[in-house]
Amino acid sequence: MDANTPISLQNDNAVVLQVEGLSVDFLRNGNYQTVVKNVSYRLFRGRTLGIVGESGSGKSVSSMAVMQLLPRPQSRVSSGEVLFTPSGGSAPIDLLQLSDKEMNVYRGNRISMVFQEPMTSLNPVQKCGAQVMEMLLLHEKVTREEARQRVLDLFNEVMLPRPEKIFDSYPHEISGGQKQRVMIAMALVCHPDILIADEPTTALDVTVQKTILELLRSLQQKYGIGIIFISHDLGVIAQIADDVAVMYKGEIVEQGKANDVLSNPQHPYTKGLLACRPPLDVRPRRLPTVKDFLAQAAHPEDPLPSEFSEKVVPRVFDSEEQPLLSVRNLEVVYALKKNLFGKVLQELKAVDKVSFDIYKGETLGLVGESGCGKSTLGRAIMRLIDSHSGDVLFNGVSLRDLSSGELKKLRPKIQIVFQDPYSSLNPRIPIGDAILEPLKNYNIGKNDQERRAMVLELMQQVGLEPEWYGRYPHEFSGGQRQRVCIARALVLRPELVICDESVSALDVSVQAQVLNLLNELKEKYNYTYLFITHDLSVVKFLSDRIMVMEKGHIVEMGTADELYANPQKEYTKKLLSAIPRIN
Repeated sequence: MDANTPISLQNDNAVVLQVEGLSVDFLRNGNYQTVVKNVSYRLFRGRTLGIVGESGSGKSVSSMAVMQLLPRPQSRVSSGEVLFTPSGGSAPIDLLQLSDKEMNVYRGNRISMVFQEPMTSLNPVQKCGAQVMEMLLLHEKVTREEARQRVLDLFNEVMLPRPEKIFDSYPHEISGGQKQRVMIAMALVCHPDILIADEPTTALDVTVQKTILELLRSLQQKYGIGIIFISHDLGVIAQIADDVAVMYKGEIVEQGKANDVLSNPQHPYTKGLLACRPPLDVRPRRLPTVKDFLAQAAHPEDPLPSEFSEKVVPRVFDSEEQPLLSVRNLEVVYALKKNLFGKVLQELKAVDKVSFDIYKGETLGLVGESGCGKSTLGRAIMRLIDSHSGDVLFNGVSLRDLSSGELKKLRPKIQIVFQDPYSSLNPRIPIGDAILEPLKNYNIGKNDQERRAMVLELMQQVGLEPEWYGRYPHEFSGGQRQRVCIARALVLRPELVICDESVSALDVSVQAQVLNLLNELKEKYNYTYLFITHDLSVVKFLSDRIMVMEKGHIVEMGTADELYANPQKEYTKKLLSAIPRIN
Protein backbone atom coordinates (compact mmCIF):
# COMPACT_ATOMS: atom_id res chain seq x y z
CA MET A 1 0.00 0.00 0.00
CA ASP A 2 1.25 3.51 -0.82
CA ALA A 3 1.97 5.42 2.38
CA ASN A 4 -0.37 8.28 1.47
CA THR A 5 -3.28 6.01 0.48
CA PRO A 6 -5.83 6.34 3.29
CA ILE A 7 -6.48 3.13 5.21
CA SER A 8 -9.88 1.66 4.40
CA LEU A 9 -11.12 -0.58 7.17
CA GLN A 10 -14.84 0.05 7.48
CA ASN A 11 -17.87 1.22 5.56
CA ASP A 12 -17.49 4.84 4.42
CA ASN A 13 -20.56 5.72 6.51
CA ALA A 14 -18.37 5.24 9.60
CA VAL A 15 -15.82 7.85 8.50
CA VAL A 16 -15.96 10.84 10.85
CA LEU A 17 -12.94 12.68 9.39
CA GLN A 18 -11.34 12.37 5.97
CA VAL A 19 -8.14 14.28 5.21
CA GLU A 20 -7.17 14.35 1.54
CA GLY A 21 -3.94 15.77 0.07
CA LEU A 22 -3.28 18.18 2.97
CA SER A 23 -0.23 20.40 2.49
CA VAL A 24 0.87 23.16 4.87
CA ASP A 25 3.41 25.92 4.20
CA PHE A 26 5.30 28.09 6.68
CA LEU A 27 6.63 31.57 5.90
CA ARG A 28 10.39 31.90 6.33
CA ASN A 29 12.65 34.65 4.99
CA GLY A 30 9.81 36.02 2.87
CA ASN A 31 9.02 32.72 1.15
CA TYR A 32 6.60 29.90 1.94
CA GLN A 33 8.19 26.49 2.53
CA THR A 34 6.17 23.28 2.58
CA VAL A 35 6.35 21.48 5.94
CA VAL A 36 3.44 19.04 5.52
CA LYS A 37 3.24 17.34 2.12
CA ASN A 38 0.14 15.69 0.64
CA VAL A 39 -1.07 13.99 3.83
CA SER A 40 -4.15 11.74 3.50
CA TYR A 41 -5.88 9.57 6.10
CA ARG A 42 -9.32 8.58 7.38
CA LEU A 43 -10.55 8.54 10.95
CA PHE A 44 -13.43 6.17 11.74
CA ARG A 45 -16.04 6.72 14.41
CA GLY A 46 -15.21 4.73 17.53
CA ARG A 47 -11.63 3.99 16.39
CA THR A 48 -8.25 5.49 17.23
CA LEU A 49 -5.74 6.60 14.61
CA GLY A 50 -2.24 6.86 16.03
CA ILE A 51 -0.04 9.41 14.23
CA VAL A 52 3.55 8.76 15.20
CA GLY A 53 6.84 10.41 14.30
CA GLU A 54 9.74 12.39 15.66
CA SER A 55 9.57 15.97 16.88
CA GLY A 56 9.27 18.23 13.83
CA SER A 57 7.84 15.51 11.57
CA GLY A 58 4.64 17.51 11.01
CA LYS A 59 2.23 15.41 13.04
CA SER A 60 1.14 18.28 15.31
CA VAL A 61 1.13 20.84 12.49
CA SER A 62 -1.18 18.70 10.35
CA SER A 63 -3.62 18.34 13.26
CA MET A 64 -3.49 22.07 14.03
CA ALA A 65 -4.39 22.65 10.39
CA VAL A 66 -7.45 20.41 10.82
CA MET A 67 -8.54 22.60 13.74
CA GLN A 68 -7.68 25.86 11.86
CA LEU A 69 -5.36 26.83 14.70
CA LEU A 70 -2.25 27.65 12.67
CA PRO A 71 -1.25 31.34 12.78
CA ARG A 72 -1.86 33.44 9.67
CA PRO A 73 -0.09 34.72 7.57
CA GLN A 74 2.92 32.90 9.04
CA SER A 75 1.40 29.65 7.78
CA ARG A 76 -1.15 28.53 5.20
CA VAL A 77 -2.87 25.42 3.94
CA SER A 78 -1.75 25.31 0.31
CA SER A 79 -3.84 22.31 -0.77
CA GLY A 80 -6.19 19.59 0.41
CA GLU A 81 -9.53 19.21 2.13
CA VAL A 82 -10.65 18.15 5.61
CA LEU A 83 -14.12 16.57 5.56
CA PHE A 84 -15.86 16.27 8.94
CA THR A 85 -19.07 14.23 9.26
CA PRO A 86 -20.91 15.22 12.48
CA SER A 87 -22.95 12.65 14.41
CA GLY A 88 -26.59 12.48 13.37
CA GLY A 89 -26.09 11.70 9.69
CA SER A 90 -25.26 15.23 8.49
CA ALA A 91 -23.45 15.73 5.20
CA PRO A 92 -19.63 16.09 5.36
CA ILE A 93 -18.33 19.61 5.98
CA ASP A 94 -14.98 20.85 4.64
CA LEU A 95 -13.52 22.49 7.73
CA LEU A 96 -10.95 24.39 5.68
CA GLN A 97 -13.75 26.35 3.95
CA LEU A 98 -15.30 27.60 7.21
CA SER A 99 -14.86 31.14 8.53
CA ASP A 100 -13.43 31.62 12.02
CA LYS A 101 -16.93 32.27 13.37
CA GLU A 102 -18.31 29.13 11.74
CA MET A 103 -15.34 27.07 12.95
CA ASN A 104 -15.97 28.16 16.54
CA VAL A 105 -19.24 26.21 16.46
CA TYR A 106 -17.30 22.98 15.96
CA ARG A 107 -13.99 23.71 17.69
CA GLY A 108 -14.02 22.61 21.32
CA ASN A 109 -17.56 21.26 20.99
CA ARG A 110 -17.70 18.67 18.17
CA ILE A 111 -13.92 18.53 17.65
CA SER A 112 -11.73 18.90 20.71
CA MET A 113 -8.00 18.90 21.27
CA VAL A 114 -5.60 18.11 24.10
CA PHE A 115 -2.46 20.14 23.50
CA GLN A 116 1.06 18.86 24.04
CA GLU A 117 2.12 21.31 26.73
CA PRO A 118 -0.30 21.83 29.65
CA MET A 119 2.01 24.37 31.31
CA THR A 120 1.27 26.95 28.60
CA SER A 121 -2.22 25.77 27.62
CA LEU A 122 -3.86 26.68 30.93
CA ASN A 123 -4.58 30.26 31.97
CA PRO A 124 -2.26 30.97 34.94
CA VAL A 125 -4.63 33.52 36.52
CA GLN A 126 -7.79 31.39 36.37
CA LYS A 127 -8.61 28.41 38.58
CA CYS A 128 -8.55 24.98 36.94
CA GLY A 129 -12.21 24.17 37.56
CA ALA A 130 -13.38 27.50 36.14
CA GLN A 131 -11.40 26.89 32.94
CA VAL A 132 -13.08 23.52 32.36
CA MET A 133 -16.51 24.92 33.31
CA GLU A 134 -16.04 27.70 30.75
CA MET A 135 -16.05 25.14 27.92
CA LEU A 136 -19.28 23.60 29.18
CA LEU A 137 -21.08 26.91 29.74
CA LEU A 138 -20.01 28.13 26.29
CA HIS A 139 -21.34 25.15 24.33
CA GLU A 140 -24.20 23.73 26.43
CA LYS A 141 -27.24 25.15 28.23
CA VAL A 142 -26.50 24.16 31.83
CA THR A 143 -26.55 26.00 35.14
CA ARG A 144 -23.29 26.82 36.88
CA GLU A 145 -24.06 24.27 39.60
CA GLU A 146 -24.73 21.53 37.02
CA ALA A 147 -21.53 22.48 35.20
CA ARG A 148 -19.52 22.37 38.45
CA GLN A 149 -20.80 18.91 39.30
CA ARG A 150 -20.05 17.56 35.81
CA VAL A 151 -16.51 18.93 36.01
CA LEU A 152 -15.96 17.36 39.45
CA ASP A 153 -17.26 14.02 38.15
CA LEU A 154 -14.89 14.23 35.20
CA PHE A 155 -11.96 15.17 37.47
CA ASN A 156 -12.69 11.92 39.30
CA GLU A 157 -12.77 10.00 36.02
CA VAL A 158 -9.34 11.28 34.97
CA MET A 159 -7.92 10.25 38.36
CA LEU A 160 -7.19 13.69 39.80
CA PRO A 161 -6.53 13.50 43.56
CA ARG A 162 -8.67 15.74 45.74
CA PRO A 163 -10.94 16.96 42.86
CA GLU A 164 -12.55 19.70 44.96
CA LYS A 165 -9.13 21.04 45.94
CA ILE A 166 -7.84 21.00 42.34
CA PHE A 167 -11.10 22.58 41.11
CA ASP A 168 -10.22 25.64 43.21
CA SER A 169 -6.46 25.52 42.51
CA TYR A 170 -4.47 27.64 40.08
CA PRO A 171 -2.32 25.79 37.51
CA HIS A 172 0.96 26.64 39.30
CA GLU A 173 -0.33 24.90 42.44
CA ILE A 174 -0.55 21.43 40.85
CA SER A 175 2.01 19.09 39.27
CA GLY A 176 2.72 18.77 35.54
CA GLY A 177 0.91 15.46 35.31
CA GLN A 178 -2.12 16.89 37.10
CA LYS A 179 -2.19 19.86 34.69
CA GLN A 180 -2.31 17.41 31.78
CA ARG A 181 -5.25 15.57 33.33
CA VAL A 182 -7.10 18.88 33.70
CA MET A 183 -6.51 19.47 29.97
CA ILE A 184 -7.89 16.02 29.14
CA ALA A 185 -10.98 16.74 31.25
CA MET A 186 -11.45 20.05 29.43
CA ALA A 187 -11.30 18.31 26.04
CA LEU A 188 -13.80 15.60 27.01
CA VAL A 189 -16.33 17.69 28.92
CA CYS A 190 -18.59 18.30 25.86
CA HIS A 191 -18.41 14.67 24.61
CA PRO A 192 -17.01 15.57 21.16
CA ASP A 193 -17.23 13.48 17.95
CA ILE A 194 -13.46 13.81 17.46
CA LEU A 195 -10.73 14.11 20.05
CA ILE A 196 -7.28 15.11 18.82
CA ALA A 197 -4.82 14.15 21.57
CA ASP A 198 -1.40 15.71 20.96
CA GLU A 199 1.07 13.83 23.21
CA PRO A 200 -1.54 13.71 26.01
CA THR A 201 0.38 11.26 28.21
CA THR A 202 3.89 12.71 27.82
CA ALA A 203 3.86 14.35 31.27
CA LEU A 204 2.14 11.44 33.03
CA ASP A 205 3.68 8.63 35.05
CA VAL A 206 3.17 5.11 33.74
CA THR A 207 0.32 4.15 36.08
CA VAL A 208 -1.70 7.29 35.36
CA GLN A 209 -0.81 6.96 31.67
CA LYS A 210 -2.26 3.46 31.68
CA THR A 211 -5.37 4.72 33.45
CA ILE A 212 -5.80 7.61 30.98
CA LEU A 213 -5.43 5.28 27.99
CA GLU A 214 -8.05 2.95 29.49
CA LEU A 215 -10.28 5.97 30.20
CA LEU A 216 -10.00 7.21 26.62
CA ARG A 217 -10.89 3.74 25.39
CA SER A 218 -13.94 3.45 27.65
CA LEU A 219 -15.23 6.95 26.75
CA GLN A 220 -14.62 6.16 23.09
CA GLN A 221 -16.71 3.01 23.31
CA LYS A 222 -19.42 4.78 25.30
CA TYR A 223 -19.80 7.81 23.00
CA GLY A 224 -18.35 6.55 19.70
CA ILE A 225 -15.59 9.17 19.67
CA GLY A 226 -13.01 9.08 16.89
CA ILE A 227 -9.58 9.73 18.38
CA ILE A 228 -6.45 11.00 16.64
CA PHE A 229 -3.67 10.12 19.06
CA ILE A 230 -0.37 11.87 18.32
CA SER A 231 2.72 10.44 20.01
CA HIS A 232 6.41 9.76 19.58
CA ASP A 233 6.15 6.62 21.71
CA LEU A 234 5.24 3.49 19.79
CA GLY A 235 4.73 1.65 23.08
CA VAL A 236 1.87 4.01 23.92
CA ILE A 237 0.54 3.83 20.35
CA ALA A 238 0.47 0.02 20.64
CA GLN A 239 -1.80 0.32 23.70
CA ILE A 240 -4.34 2.75 22.26
CA ALA A 241 -4.35 2.78 18.43
CA ASP A 242 -6.41 0.67 16.02
CA ASP A 243 -4.70 2.22 13.00
CA VAL A 244 -1.29 3.86 12.63
CA ALA A 245 0.18 6.51 10.31
CA VAL A 246 3.95 7.10 10.53
CA MET A 247 5.14 10.61 9.60
CA TYR A 248 8.68 11.58 8.59
CA LYS A 249 9.73 15.03 7.34
CA GLY A 250 6.15 16.12 6.73
CA GLU A 251 5.02 13.02 4.85
CA ILE A 252 3.24 9.79 5.78
CA VAL A 253 5.77 7.06 4.99
CA GLU A 254 3.77 4.10 6.27
CA GLN A 255 0.22 3.46 7.45
CA GLY A 256 -2.13 0.59 8.11
CA LYS A 257 -3.62 -1.45 10.93
CA ALA A 258 -1.65 -1.02 14.17
CA ASN A 259 -0.85 -4.72 14.54
CA ASP A 260 0.49 -4.93 10.98
CA VAL A 261 2.66 -1.82 11.17
CA LEU A 262 4.11 -2.57 14.63
CA SER A 263 4.74 -6.28 14.10
CA ASN A 264 6.04 -6.04 10.55
CA PRO A 265 7.29 -2.50 9.78
CA GLN A 266 8.33 -1.94 6.16
CA HIS A 267 9.96 1.49 6.21
CA PRO A 268 13.42 1.86 7.83
CA TYR A 269 12.15 4.93 9.69
CA THR A 270 9.44 2.87 11.40
CA LYS A 271 11.99 0.16 12.20
CA GLY A 272 14.21 2.80 13.78
CA LEU A 273 11.40 4.21 15.93
CA LEU A 274 10.69 0.71 17.26
CA ALA A 275 14.33 -0.12 17.92
CA CYS A 276 15.37 3.04 19.77
CA ARG A 277 13.01 2.47 22.70
CA PRO A 278 15.10 1.37 25.73
CA PRO A 279 14.63 -2.41 26.13
CA LEU A 280 13.65 -3.90 29.48
CA ASP A 281 15.27 -7.32 29.10
CA VAL A 282 18.85 -6.14 28.40
CA ARG A 283 21.00 -3.07 29.06
CA PRO A 284 22.82 -2.24 25.80
CA ARG A 285 25.96 -0.14 25.70
CA ARG A 286 24.27 2.27 23.32
CA LEU A 287 20.73 2.76 22.02
CA PRO A 288 20.19 2.75 18.25
CA THR A 289 18.62 5.83 16.64
CA VAL A 290 16.55 6.41 13.54
CA LYS A 291 19.66 7.74 11.76
CA ASP A 292 21.35 4.37 12.24
CA PHE A 293 18.49 2.55 10.52
CA LEU A 294 18.20 5.08 7.68
CA ALA A 295 21.95 4.79 7.10
CA GLN A 296 21.75 1.01 7.19
CA ALA A 297 18.90 1.06 4.66
CA ALA A 298 21.05 3.20 2.34
CA HIS A 299 23.98 0.78 2.77
CA PRO A 300 22.48 -2.64 3.54
CA GLU A 301 25.90 -4.27 3.25
CA ASP A 302 26.95 -2.49 6.49
CA PRO A 303 25.65 -4.25 9.63
CA LEU A 304 24.38 -2.31 12.63
CA PRO A 305 27.06 -1.75 15.32
CA SER A 306 27.45 -4.56 17.86
CA GLU A 307 27.24 -2.08 20.78
CA PHE A 308 23.45 -1.99 20.29
CA SER A 309 23.31 -5.59 21.52
CA GLU A 310 26.21 -5.59 23.99
CA LYS A 311 25.06 -6.15 27.54
CA VAL A 312 26.43 -3.73 30.13
CA VAL A 313 26.55 -4.51 33.84
CA PRO A 314 25.76 -1.51 36.10
CA ARG A 315 28.62 -0.30 38.26
CA VAL A 316 28.70 -1.25 41.93
CA PHE A 317 29.80 1.57 44.23
CA ASP A 318 31.66 1.06 47.49
CA SER A 319 29.53 2.36 50.33
CA GLU A 320 32.71 2.96 52.33
CA GLU A 321 33.87 5.75 50.00
CA GLN A 322 32.95 9.39 50.53
CA PRO A 323 29.65 10.13 48.73
CA LEU A 324 29.47 13.14 46.44
CA LEU A 325 25.99 14.00 47.76
CA SER A 326 24.40 12.94 51.04
CA VAL A 327 20.78 13.67 51.87
CA ARG A 328 19.83 13.20 55.52
CA ASN A 329 16.25 13.18 56.86
CA LEU A 330 15.15 15.86 54.41
CA GLU A 331 11.61 17.20 54.87
CA VAL A 332 9.65 19.63 52.70
CA VAL A 333 6.26 20.70 54.07
CA TYR A 334 3.57 22.70 52.27
CA ALA A 335 0.70 24.48 53.98
CA LEU A 336 -2.57 23.39 52.37
CA LYS A 337 -4.89 25.48 54.51
CA LYS A 338 -4.45 28.50 56.80
CA ASN A 339 -6.84 30.44 58.97
CA LEU A 340 -7.42 34.19 58.88
CA PHE A 341 -4.36 34.84 61.07
CA GLY A 342 -2.00 32.69 58.99
CA LYS A 343 -1.95 29.68 61.29
CA VAL A 344 -1.48 26.43 59.37
CA LEU A 345 -4.56 24.22 59.71
CA GLN A 346 -3.60 21.53 57.20
CA GLU A 347 -0.21 20.63 55.77
CA LEU A 348 1.28 18.21 53.27
CA LYS A 349 4.67 16.55 53.70
CA ALA A 350 5.82 16.49 50.08
CA VAL A 351 9.18 15.03 51.15
CA ASP A 352 9.12 13.05 54.39
CA LYS A 353 12.46 12.24 56.09
CA VAL A 354 14.27 11.15 52.92
CA SER A 355 17.87 9.92 53.18
CA PHE A 356 20.24 8.59 50.50
CA ASP A 357 23.77 8.93 49.07
CA ILE A 358 25.03 9.47 45.53
CA TYR A 359 28.61 8.50 44.68
CA LYS A 360 30.98 10.13 42.22
CA GLY A 361 30.33 8.87 38.69
CA GLU A 362 27.03 7.21 39.62
CA THR A 363 23.62 7.62 38.01
CA LEU A 364 20.93 7.31 40.66
CA GLY A 365 17.42 7.01 39.23
CA LEU A 366 14.41 8.37 41.10
CA VAL A 367 11.00 7.12 39.94
CA GLY A 368 7.47 7.52 41.19
CA GLU A 369 4.04 8.71 40.23
CA SER A 370 3.17 12.33 39.55
CA GLY A 371 2.84 14.22 42.82
CA CYS A 372 4.95 11.76 44.86
CA GLY A 373 7.50 14.50 45.67
CA LYS A 374 10.39 13.56 43.38
CA SER A 375 10.67 16.97 41.65
CA THR A 376 10.26 18.72 45.01
CA LEU A 377 13.14 16.62 46.34
CA GLY A 378 15.37 17.67 43.42
CA ARG A 379 14.63 21.35 43.96
CA ALA A 380 15.14 21.09 47.73
CA ILE A 381 18.58 19.54 47.18
CA MET A 382 19.57 22.59 45.13
CA ARG A 383 17.95 24.97 47.64
CA LEU A 384 15.60 26.27 44.98
CA ILE A 385 12.88 25.71 47.56
CA ASP A 386 13.23 25.70 51.34
CA SER A 387 13.33 22.47 53.30
CA HIS A 388 11.60 22.17 56.65
CA SER A 389 14.30 20.04 58.28
CA GLY A 390 17.16 17.69 57.45
CA ASP A 391 20.43 18.37 55.63
CA VAL A 392 22.11 18.08 52.23
CA LEU A 393 25.88 17.56 52.10
CA PHE A 394 27.83 18.13 48.86
CA ASN A 395 31.42 16.91 49.11
CA GLY A 396 30.94 16.97 52.87
CA VAL A 397 29.77 20.62 52.92
CA SER A 398 26.29 21.37 54.27
CA LEU A 399 24.29 23.33 51.70
CA ARG A 400 21.87 24.52 54.39
CA ASP A 401 24.70 26.42 56.10
CA LEU A 402 25.87 28.32 53.01
CA SER A 403 25.14 32.01 52.53
CA SER A 404 23.60 33.16 49.25
CA GLY A 405 27.03 34.29 48.03
CA GLU A 406 28.66 30.97 48.92
CA LEU A 407 25.80 29.08 47.32
CA LYS A 408 26.21 31.10 44.10
CA LYS A 409 29.87 30.06 43.88
CA LEU A 410 28.81 26.42 44.25
CA ARG A 411 26.05 26.60 41.61
CA PRO A 412 28.30 25.66 38.62
CA LYS A 413 29.04 22.32 40.32
CA ILE A 414 25.35 21.38 40.66
CA GLN A 415 23.08 22.00 37.68
CA ILE A 416 19.48 21.06 36.96
CA VAL A 417 17.54 20.36 33.78
CA PHE A 418 13.91 21.27 34.43
CA GLN A 419 10.86 19.32 33.28
CA ASP A 420 9.25 22.07 31.21
CA PRO A 421 11.33 23.38 28.27
CA TYR A 422 8.70 26.03 27.45
CA SER A 423 9.00 28.02 30.67
CA SER A 424 12.73 27.28 31.20
CA LEU A 425 13.89 29.46 28.30
CA ASN A 426 13.62 33.24 27.93
CA PRO A 427 11.54 33.82 24.76
CA ARG A 428 13.52 37.01 23.99
CA ILE A 429 16.99 35.44 24.02
CA PRO A 430 18.35 33.37 21.09
CA ILE A 431 19.09 29.82 22.16
CA GLY A 432 22.84 30.15 21.49
CA ASP A 433 23.07 33.14 23.82
CA ALA A 434 21.00 31.27 26.43
CA ILE A 435 23.56 28.45 26.44
CA LEU A 436 26.47 30.92 26.44
CA GLU A 437 25.12 33.03 29.32
CA PRO A 438 26.31 30.72 32.15
CA LEU A 439 29.85 30.75 30.69
CA LYS A 440 29.80 34.54 30.74
CA ASN A 441 28.34 34.74 34.25
CA TYR A 442 31.14 32.59 35.64
CA ASN A 443 33.87 34.07 33.39
CA ILE A 444 34.68 30.78 31.65
CA GLY A 445 36.56 31.21 28.36
CA LYS A 446 38.88 34.03 27.29
CA ASN A 447 36.28 35.93 25.28
CA ASP A 448 32.85 35.60 23.64
CA GLN A 449 34.41 34.11 20.50
CA GLU A 450 35.90 31.22 22.49
CA ARG A 451 32.68 30.79 24.46
CA ARG A 452 30.68 30.70 21.24
CA ALA A 453 32.93 27.93 19.91
CA MET A 454 32.31 25.94 23.11
CA VAL A 455 28.56 26.43 22.71
CA LEU A 456 28.55 25.37 19.05
CA GLU A 457 30.45 22.17 19.91
CA LEU A 458 27.99 21.31 22.67
CA MET A 459 24.99 22.10 20.45
CA GLN A 460 26.18 19.50 17.96
CA GLN A 461 26.66 16.97 20.76
CA VAL A 462 23.01 17.28 21.83
CA GLY A 463 21.66 17.22 18.27
CA LEU A 464 21.23 20.96 17.59
CA GLU A 465 22.47 22.39 14.28
CA PRO A 466 25.11 25.19 14.57
CA GLU A 467 23.08 27.44 12.23
CA TRP A 468 20.29 27.46 14.83
CA TYR A 469 22.43 29.54 17.22
CA GLY A 470 20.53 32.77 16.51
CA ARG A 471 17.02 31.30 16.52
CA TYR A 472 14.54 32.02 19.30
CA PRO A 473 12.76 29.39 21.47
CA HIS A 474 9.40 29.79 19.67
CA GLU A 475 11.04 28.57 16.45
CA PHE A 476 11.72 25.13 17.95
CA SER A 477 9.59 22.13 18.80
CA GLY A 478 9.23 21.00 22.40
CA GLY A 479 11.86 18.31 22.02
CA GLN A 480 14.35 20.70 20.47
CA ARG A 481 13.82 23.20 23.31
CA GLN A 482 14.56 20.49 25.85
CA ARG A 483 17.86 19.79 24.09
CA VAL A 484 18.71 23.48 24.50
CA CYS A 485 18.02 23.20 28.25
CA ILE A 486 20.24 20.13 28.52
CA ALA A 487 23.06 21.90 26.68
CA ARG A 488 22.71 24.93 28.98
CA ALA A 489 23.02 22.73 32.08
CA LEU A 490 26.05 20.81 30.77
CA VAL A 491 27.99 23.79 29.42
CA LEU A 492 29.56 24.49 32.84
CA ARG A 493 30.80 20.86 33.13
CA PRO A 494 29.12 20.37 36.54
CA GLU A 495 29.97 17.57 38.98
CA LEU A 496 26.30 16.73 39.68
CA VAL A 497 23.43 17.10 37.24
CA ILE A 498 19.85 16.77 38.45
CA CYS A 499 17.71 15.75 35.47
CA ASP A 500 14.07 16.43 36.33
CA GLU A 501 12.04 14.60 33.66
CA SER A 502 14.66 15.90 31.20
CA VAL A 503 13.78 13.49 28.37
CA SER A 504 10.01 13.30 28.89
CA ALA A 505 9.37 15.88 26.16
CA LEU A 506 11.66 14.20 23.62
CA ASP A 507 10.64 11.82 20.88
CA VAL A 508 12.10 8.34 21.24
CA SER A 509 14.91 8.77 18.73
CA VAL A 510 16.13 12.09 20.13
CA GLN A 511 15.62 10.61 23.61
CA ALA A 512 17.96 7.79 22.60
CA GLN A 513 20.51 10.35 21.36
CA VAL A 514 20.34 12.31 24.63
CA LEU A 515 20.55 9.18 26.80
CA ASN A 516 23.57 8.04 24.78
CA LEU A 517 25.03 11.53 25.20
CA LEU A 518 24.49 11.51 28.97
CA ASN A 519 26.26 8.14 29.19
CA GLU A 520 29.12 9.28 26.95
CA LEU A 521 29.64 12.48 28.96
CA LYS A 522 29.47 10.45 32.16
CA GLU A 523 32.28 8.20 30.94
CA LYS A 524 34.34 11.10 29.55
CA TYR A 525 33.95 13.62 32.38
CA ASN A 526 32.88 11.32 35.25
CA TYR A 527 29.57 13.17 35.66
CA THR A 528 27.17 12.19 38.41
CA TYR A 529 23.42 12.22 37.76
CA LEU A 530 20.28 12.22 39.85
CA PHE A 531 17.84 11.17 37.14
CA ILE A 532 14.20 11.93 38.03
CA THR A 533 11.62 10.37 35.72
CA HIS A 534 8.32 8.53 35.46
CA ASP A 535 9.61 6.41 32.54
CA LEU A 536 10.83 3.15 34.02
CA SER A 537 12.37 1.83 30.81
CA VAL A 538 14.51 4.96 30.51
CA VAL A 539 15.63 4.87 34.14
CA LYS A 540 16.64 1.22 33.86
CA PHE A 541 18.83 1.87 30.83
CA LEU A 542 20.59 4.87 32.39
CA SER A 543 20.81 4.14 36.12
CA ASP A 544 23.20 2.17 38.27
CA ARG A 545 20.79 2.23 41.21
CA ILE A 546 17.11 3.15 41.39
CA MET A 547 15.03 4.67 44.19
CA VAL A 548 11.24 4.32 44.18
CA MET A 549 9.30 7.17 45.79
CA GLU A 550 5.70 7.08 47.02
CA LYS A 551 3.88 9.87 48.84
CA GLY A 552 7.08 11.59 49.94
CA HIS A 553 8.85 8.42 51.11
CA ILE A 554 11.58 6.28 49.54
CA VAL A 555 9.89 2.87 49.63
CA GLU A 556 12.47 0.78 47.77
CA MET A 557 16.06 1.07 46.55
CA GLY A 558 18.37 -1.30 44.69
CA THR A 559 20.47 -1.84 41.60
CA ALA A 560 18.58 -1.38 38.34
CA ASP A 561 18.67 -5.07 37.39
CA GLU A 562 17.73 -6.31 40.87
CA LEU A 563 14.81 -3.95 41.24
CA TYR A 564 13.34 -4.91 37.87
CA ALA A 565 13.94 -8.63 38.30
CA ASN A 566 12.74 -8.90 41.89
CA PRO A 567 10.70 -5.90 43.14
CA GLN A 568 9.83 -6.19 46.82
CA LYS A 569 7.05 -3.64 47.23
CA GLU A 570 3.57 -3.84 45.69
CA TYR A 571 3.89 -0.22 44.61
CA THR A 572 7.02 -1.03 42.59
CA LYS A 573 5.30 -4.03 41.04
CA LYS A 574 2.38 -1.79 40.03
CA LEU A 575 4.74 0.68 38.35
CA LEU A 576 6.50 -2.09 36.44
CA SER A 577 3.26 -3.71 35.28
CA ALA A 578 2.07 -0.38 33.83
CA ILE A 579 5.02 0.03 31.41
CA PRO A 580 3.62 0.14 27.85
CA ARG A 581 4.91 -2.79 25.81
CA ILE A 582 4.70 -3.74 22.16
CA ASN A 583 3.60 -7.35 21.88
